[in-house]
Amino acid sequence: MIPPESDEPTPRPGTSTFTIEGRSAPGLFVVGWLATLTGLVSVAVALLAGQGAGLATPILLVAGLLVLAVGLIAGAGSQGIERRAKRGAAYAGPSPLLVFAASVPTSLLAVIILGVPMSLLGIAVDGPVGRLASVVAQALLYVALIRLLVVDTGALTWAQMGIRRPDRSTLPELVGGALWAGPVILVTIPVAAILGTIFPVTPVSPLPPTGETTGLILHLLAGAIVAPIGEEILFRGFATTAWMRDLGRGRALVRGALFFAVVHVLTISGGDAGEAMGLALIGFASRIPVALALGWLFLRRTSIWAPIGLHAAFNGILIVLGEIALRAGA
Repeated sequence: MIPPESDEPTPRPGTSTFTIEGRSAPGLFVVGWLATLTGLVSVAVALLAGQGAGLATPILLVAGLLVLAVGLIAGAGSQGIERRAKRGAAYAGPSPLLVFAASVPTSLLAVIILGVPMSLLGIAVDGPVGRLASVVAQALLYVALIRLLVVDTGALTWAQMGIRRPDRSTLPELVGGALWAGPVILVTIPVAAILGTIFPVTPVSPLPPTGETTGLILHLLAGAIVAPIGEEILFRGFATTAWMRDLGRGRALVRGALFFAVVHVLTISGGDAGEAMGLALIGFASRIPVALALGWLFLRRTSIWAPIGLHAAFNGILIVLGEIALRAGA
């Protein structure tokens, strides 16, 4: 007996299932998997080889990062195609986690490309100019990847992500968001202080004070202007909107906050495992209040400008306070 046809959509394999059967873009899926694995192996080999391999190490590292970036971007594209093939999908685009993962090797490549001419010119890559260049490159890559993988594929429009051209409402939105910086900092300080008594470590700012006016200005440009724009487009405009469509406002708010906090501690290191863990926990927990506030503002205003205002003011105040503390102790 032949079973009756069902109106239910045929289940489609996910990104983590290695099969080309039933896929809308099998070639892109295979490229994504193979390039990602090849890139990861190449980067790992380069890191393990260290300086002992001479010129082969940086060549292998750059090649590995390039292949890894291609693989993750292809994987994100494949995932978006599969989701669009599903009928009734609330959000038919790649996972925000996968898009962010694709931004990591591309950002590292950008830093390497920018670092070579800067080093030749005698500009410190880890100085204020280098940090500003790195933040600008990262923000541009966030926008480019979202444009390529989300907007151009029709998964979301810029307007649906709350990203609109500046108009007469923009300044009030920015100011309104910035006014929340004070209360959020007042909540953040005791959280960091309590954790500081549990873990005897001293957190280091990604934009540490320089003691110079030029350095302060460059760090304010990087931390209070460029970074808030790029990060709010990624974490609130894109990620929170995508998750809201699939999970609802409350779960999207929490997931977006956790995502934001985790990303900001991925590069933290320490003298030993205990120190690194303490720094990571303090960094993670101290970012939760501002992450929740940014998500709440975005969902309430349905505009990217209010969270950008809060993010900019929050970062700017902390940068200035760090500079004041350095100069006062000098």
